[in-house]
Amino acid sequence: MKKHLLLSALAVISLISCNNEGTALNTVERMKTPQMENFDKAFKSLGDPQNRPTEEERKRNTSELSDRRKALLVPASKELILSSGITEAEMTRKTGDDMSQIIVWATQIYMQKSDEIRKNIKSNQ
Repeated sequence: MKKHLLLSALAVISLISCNNEGTALNTVERMKTPQMENFDKAFKSLGDPQNRPTEEERKRNTSELSDRRKALLVPASKELILSSGITEAEMTRKTGDDMSQIIVWATQIYMQKSDEIRKNIKSNQ
């Protein structure tokens, strides 16, 4: 009888623990700005069949994205950068409209905002 009670208690604790973890992840997702969500979607779209590397792009065997694939990320990247208070002119001056620099900068902003969200969640718990 004690074994069954102990196993039941352990099962309930496990379920509650997993549920809380899922809630924290859902909270992070809910706290993302629309620009962050668009940036996420843009990166996920690289996995779509029509956006995967072509045979020619694979033959180049570089770790860098092709210009075609970078172009898929640039609009969402620019939107994210501009949402952080940077002006269009400042963005152009700092990146020279180089797609790679725009994507890298947006990624840094995304990571910074994600860290801020996680810190806010931890401080509220």
